[in-house]
Amino acid sequence: MIDRRDFLIGSVAGLASACSGAPVVRTSRPGITHGVQVGDVQTGTALVWARCTEAGRMLVEWDTTDRFANPRRALGPVVTPETDHTATVTLSDLPSGQLIFVRVKFDRVAGMGSSDWSTARFATPRADGFRVAWTGDTCGQGFGRNPDWGGLRGFAALRGSQPAFWINSGDLIYADNPILAEHTTLAGQTWKNITNERVGKVAETLDEFRGRFEYNLDDEHVRALAAEVPVVAQWDDHETHNNWWPGQQLDDDRYRDRDASRLAALARRAMSEWTPLPTGPMHRVIHYGPLLDVIVLDARSYRTPNDEGIATTMFGAEQARWLVDQLAGSKARWKLVACDQPIGLVIGDGPQAKRREGFADGVDGPPGGREVELAAVLSALKTRGVKDTAWITADVHYPAAHQFDPARGKGVDFTPFWEFIAGPIHAGTFGPEPLDPTLGPEVKFQWVPPPGTGNLAPSDGLQSYGTIDVSPEALSVKLWGILEDKPRFTVDLT
Repeated sequence: MIDRRDFLIGSVAGLASACSGAPVVRTSRPGITHGVQVGDVQTGTALVWARCTEAGRMLVEWDTTDRFANPRRALGPVVTPETDHTATVTLSDLPSGQLIFVRVKFDRVAGMGSSDWSTARFATPRADGFRVAWTGDTCGQGFGRNPDWGGLRGFAALRGSQPAFWINSGDLIYADNPILAEHTTLAGQTWKNITNERVGKVAETLDEFRGRFEYNLDDEHVRALAAEVPVVAQWDDHETHNNWWPGQQLDDDRYRDRDASRLAALARRAMSEWTPLPTGPMHRVIHYGPLLDVIVLDARSYRTPNDEGIATTMFGAEQARWLVDQLAGSKARWKLVACDQPIGLVIGDGPQAKRREGFADGVDGPPGGREVELAAVLSALKTRGVKDTAWITADVHYPAAHQFDPARGKGVDFTPFWEFIAGPIHAGTFGPEPLDPTLGPEVKFQWVPPPGTGNLAPSDGLQSYGTIDVSPEALSVKLWGILEDKPRFTVDLT
């Protein structure tokens, strides 16, 4: 079995008559490079992102019709090279249950001229029902934008499912996987990539990390999705390096600077510049009306090393307490826990996979290692009467549905729940990983490559995403292949 962990604009010109001392005369207007992205839509608020070709003042307008007859304005900052000419603005006082139209332009700071408007739309929370989608893992294992395949086609399928918003469950980029002009698959086929010098090597500089996010947004399917469907973004390991942890010194000869924390700081900055994210920590809550709270976790920034002993953690004590408090205090009908790591799969790391990347320690017994922290969270949730939760994730490059029940477990008392895995949306496909029995999981569905294979190309047809139809009565969860018109798995949680 082959495991995925074995694999590792334009500018605006100015013309000046230097000899005569005449003022600079610009020959073109500012432009918006990658359309508009909307993120973290929740009750009353939303984030709006855009990027300009030069220094300019960002202006955002929104209305409930596409005619913008009565627009409300939000004045954004002046974008500069310091933020790669990007900015994110918060909209407030948004009405619920509405389709919101938003447009963005930039006014030139030095001299005259403004960009054209660039537009997007999004839905605000409804009380009667809506659809959420999720997936993860984009441009991994050297599979980049292949024009013969049609680019990042999974995002077109995701858009076609018409969700109110989608959750990008981590590995937004693969900073440690070069995207070369040609990539030979394990089946001996040639996969062709659009590439450039910033993505043709591992990312080590801020410019190279920025280039990875820009590379994805250069795809027409990604931009079309962004113009219609807001994102809730979280990160995992490949935004920086495979299986990294804070303080790690990478055992990777491709890097000049092997300090994972320094690389992660660059990755986090580039992600914040190129993705509509709030300031502050990555873990946060999205209050999407009376029906749904999404608790977005960060299983990367606070973890202890993967090869530590019994006192290992994934969330860290503060985030673990915060998770319990947020779920216990939620007034939403349903609670969705978006974790960037599966909680029951045994995921190895390092030579002979002796270290553990995930929660599971692979031992058929009571909680050990990071399972101790997770078991304490689940037990506290039962003690505080938390119900109606489901967990979603990506990371392992195959879709699956797992049901956890303490009756099958090893002495941990918790309320039974489901975990759903989707993806990859555009990367190599792998799997399956073994399940750890400690929390009593049972595989209800999984879709994996044929035995003895792995790292299959997107064109092999196993890319996937998930949807959740949220209503007052149920969560209807479906797992889809990106090339298929009906789900491969469906379950209703009531």
